[in-house]
Amino acid sequence: MSTLPTTLEPYEIWFFTGSQNLYGEETLRQVAEQSQQIAATLDDASVIPVKIVWKPVLKDSDSIRRAALDVNADDKVIGVIAWMHTFSPAKMWIAGLDALQKPLLHLHTQANVELPYADIDFDFMNLNQAAHGDREFGYIQTRMSVARKTVVGHASNPIVQQQIADWARASAGWQAVKTLKLARFGDNMRYVAVTEGDKTEAEIRFGVQVNTWGVNELAEAVDAASETDVDALVAEYEELYDVVPELRKGGDRHQSLRDGAAIELGLRSFLEAGGFGAFTTSFEDLGSLKQLPGLAVQRLMAEGYGFGAEGDWKTAILVRAANVMGAGLPGGASLMEDYTYDLVEGAETILGAHMLEVSPSLTTAKPTLEIHPLGIGGKDDPVRLVFTADPGPAVVVAMSDMRDRFRLVANVVEVVEPRAPLPNLPVGRAVWRPEPSFATSAAAWLTAGAAHHTVMSTAVGIEVFEDFAAIAKTELLTIDADTTLKGFANEVRWNQAYYRLAQGL
Repeated sequence: MSTLPTTLEPYEIWFFTGSQNLYGEETLRQVAEQSQQIAATLDDASVIPVKIVWKPVLKDSDSIRRAALDVNADDKVIGVIAWMHTFSPAKMWIAGLDALQKPLLHLHTQANVELPYADIDFDFMNLNQAAHGDREFGYIQTRMSVARKTVVGHASNPIVQQQIADWARASAGWQAVKTLKLARFGDNMRYVAVTEGDKTEAEIRFGVQVNTWGVNELAEAVDAASETDVDALVAEYEELYDVVPELRKGGDRHQSLRDGAAIELGLRSFLEAGGFGAFTTSFEDLGSLKQLPGLAVQRLMAEGYGFGAEGDWKTAILVRAANVMGAGLPGGASLMEDYTYDLVEGAETILGAHMLEVSPSLTTAKPTLEIHPLGIGGKDDPVRLVFTADPGPAVVVAMSDMRDRFRLVANVVEVVEPRAPLPNLPVGRAVWRPEPSFATSAAAWLTAGAAHHTVMSTAVGIEVFEDFAAIAKTELLTIDADTTLKGFANEVRWNQAYYRLAQGL
């Protein structure tokens, strides 16, 4: 089993409460007690996947700045929730907001749900001032162009808790990307435009380190796999999957399964030794590998690794981020490619797949482990898992390098059962119905110049990707039920102007 951490358990979000010394000791004591209760309510919410840690009330500029620096210095802290319980003069927050380098959520709430109308006096009003205290805080954030998510409502409200949970997952994805090391085995597919990209800019913008290793370095790790380890892994395959008879021990193609197991062992050992959380391969650059890695890639993706085919490192980043953001939820994340269409009028769907590399995390059914010719790459027939993705809501997201920025494009979709069986399609696959319609979604995708490789997530939805894009300060174009082609085309034009102005001409 992989040593790659794909869990949110180690992470924390710190809860900051703003006030000031003007109110006196008794009021500040009540502020502390009530803010602890709000933080505890959030920490107890089962939907919020990380620990919410209350911090002492912040009352002056120096303590706020130091708290921000503490957040920056602690790798387990992935973000800050801030609430102005009373009136906290916003100039006190300038140095702290300027120093803060982690995601910020502004929670506009209050201690009580209902107003105690019969008991309200000015002591109550003096204590419960979030209605205008948070407006002061909102002003300074906007004045300083601070990126943040704003959530409004009582902490006990399930809608509020879900919004915070989505942001927490996005913050975890951002943390994973910022610390990500990505190994490219060989270069990207020749002559392809969309898999190109500025790897230096990616490290500046996202923090991810993208570097290349010769495929034969991977082949050496594969050759070092012991027969004992291969035996154990093959036994695991036979327990987990419906292995076709020709691949089982004594079958005509059993050696191919052993070769696939050796590739998994070597690839895993290479990634673990280098601390990599994502990788790419290319069928045009396989060195001395016996097969294009298929089964190995599928299993590693299902464990949380990011992957991009044909050297597509941008998609590998998204797969890793989606795996982390969806940790602990039903469903999964996978490399996906729009392959072909069913254009029956009124029932249009997209059939997505790839040559081999679709993650079995998209299904709860038991995959079949099969072997089939590939037809490209010039290597032995590769082993792979064959299955159909479970029906349900999903999102597909692509990253493109637009020369002056990276662009994310997302389409909200519904994975559906195929209208008929696919007995001769020897790969993992998904069939989906895009929002708002096939024609509009496809035209919008083409208008955006979005990539043909995507990550499909059936664990987290569009809200988490929207939060991720906001945290990463990266353009996101969303195609959903409300999309019109005219409005989408205008958004593309407006974004072109906005992002160039925002970055400076």
